[in-house]
Amino acid sequence: MVFRSEYGDVSVVDQTIHDFVLNGASALGDQPALVDGTDGTTVSYARLDHDHRRVAAALAASGLRKGDVLALFSPNTLAFPTVFYGATRAGATVTLASALATAEDLAKQLRDSSARWLATVSGLLPTALAAVELLGERADPLPEVLVCDGAPGYRSLADLLSCTAAEPELTFDPAEDVAVLPYSSGTTAAPKGVMLTHRSISTNLVQVDAAHHPDPGDRHLAVIPFFHIYGLTALLNTPLSQGGTVVLLPRFELRTFLSAIERFRINRLSVAPPIVLALAKHPVVDDYDLSSLKSIVCAAAPLDAELSVTCARRLGVPCVRQAYGMTELSPGSHLIAFDDPCPPPGAVGKLLPGTQMRIVSVDDPALDLGVDQTGELLVRGPQVMKGYLGQPEETDAMVDADGWLHTGDVGRVDAAGYLYVVDRVKELIKHKGYQVPPAELEAVLLTHEGVTDAAVIGVLDDDGNEVPKAYVVTRDGVHLTEEELIDYVSHRVAPYKKVRAVEFIDAVPKAASGKILRRELRARARTRPPGRQRHPGNDTTPERPRAQQASGTRSTLGQR
Repeated sequence: MVFRSEYGDVSVVDQTIHDFVLNGASALGDQPALVDGTDGTTVSYARLDHDHRRVAAALAASGLRKGDVLALFSPNTLAFPTVFYGATRAGATVTLASALATAEDLAKQLRDSSARWLATVSGLLPTALAAVELLGERADPLPEVLVCDGAPGYRSLADLLSCTAAEPELTFDPAEDVAVLPYSSGTTAAPKGVMLTHRSISTNLVQVDAAHHPDPGDRHLAVIPFFHIYGLTALLNTPLSQGGTVVLLPRFELRTFLSAIERFRINRLSVAPPIVLALAKHPVVDDYDLSSLKSIVCAAAPLDAELSVTCARRLGVPCVRQAYGMTELSPGSHLIAFDDPCPPPGAVGKLLPGTQMRIVSVDDPALDLGVDQTGELLVRGPQVMKGYLGQPEETDAMVDADGWLHTGDVGRVDAAGYLYVVDRVKELIKHKGYQVPPAELEAVLLTHEGVTDAAVIGVLDDDGNEVPKAYVVTRDGVHLTEEELIDYVSHRVAPYKKVRAVEFIDAVPKAASGKILRRELRARARTRPPGRQRHPGNDTTPERPRAQQASGTRSTLGQR
């Protein structure tokens, strides 16, 4: 069965990303486009339009040619959009590097993408230089390092802006030219360069606009990093293309985040589940005036339905609207429409215009499923990536001959067309033939008043069976035992789903997007003595948790 969007089709957008987003910038003049959320420094639309064109001219004059790759290694700063749009206007493909990357990680990305340029900030310069050093000798030149905020011996953004050369005039093929090259693991562990064309990104913005109707005067708070495709789309490309104001924060810290909402009267938030968790549970939220908020969108990782309701009630917004997608989808395929008065809790949205979906059996991928049946999600539409850079076999494994992208996510669609995502195929715990979604158990654990964060993985018990093990962060001053939490969960789930072991930790490891880094927990589990993975009835001496320093700000964005 093929599920189709109730919005119908949408024409593809054969326009470059810089033109699509900034075509109306000069006409908006002094209207604020970007605001530094820490000191209030403002960049107008006219200034952004002028500056990104000067950057394009400077890069072209320095030898950048159409098709070259520029790596942007930076947190959210006022310089980021200027360099990003300037580079694409100069014909570059921009590869987005996580500001949390190690030198080794960055070097791998620079090498794989063949980046010839590297733009960073002074705080990350040591990592950037170490990464370049790790590249060693290679056939193509080592990348020139640009330091946006300045450093002795390196060109800065101010240097680029002083260039008087003519702006480059290039001919683009939006359907083929790659605008952005983020790195994603897809459904396998090794990060791969995701080739997103100007057409796929611009078209996805039009698709999102059908369900997302912000006003030109809206104020967005950008704490999701721009180097993540969710942040780039939801908090940079989308609001700027619609004349909104983007207030930037370089990292998430709860009080700074709340203060920015209050100070700048933010009315639209796009966040990840860890922030929803903090907004719903942390007592410090009550110290701030958040009455300006009128909508919250959450994406990038599963969000528990009860937690979303709790957050919405506390902040006085109609609901926490969810969205669904992945890097390989530019990134969106589903969204809860802003004019939807009462979406069901837990739903991640309906199909965007021009998007189709199938649900196939996890055990038999040749079997298509229907309404209210759970299986792997397959998506097809104009937003599907061009492919993985230099990896045709990985591309073919991800996108089949008929154009269906195999997401690796498990979900179902109800009769009204709402999608519910259960978990990842590769993260499902297989306990004695039953499929146990970790996200479901994490949601149950988070309803415990003494728990501030939790993650669940599958581990092997003494009999070689895979069983759920929980890693739990508790509130300050709260002391729980393993048996207490096992008992708490067992009364709320089917017997085969219950947690069989609990370990108390200081923080759940997460990526910048908010996704739980289960591979780190699996590595941790492999190093633990077998006796530490205890199960009910096997040990009468409960493990006492270590002293916790947990708070709502500790299991949030940016932790690794």
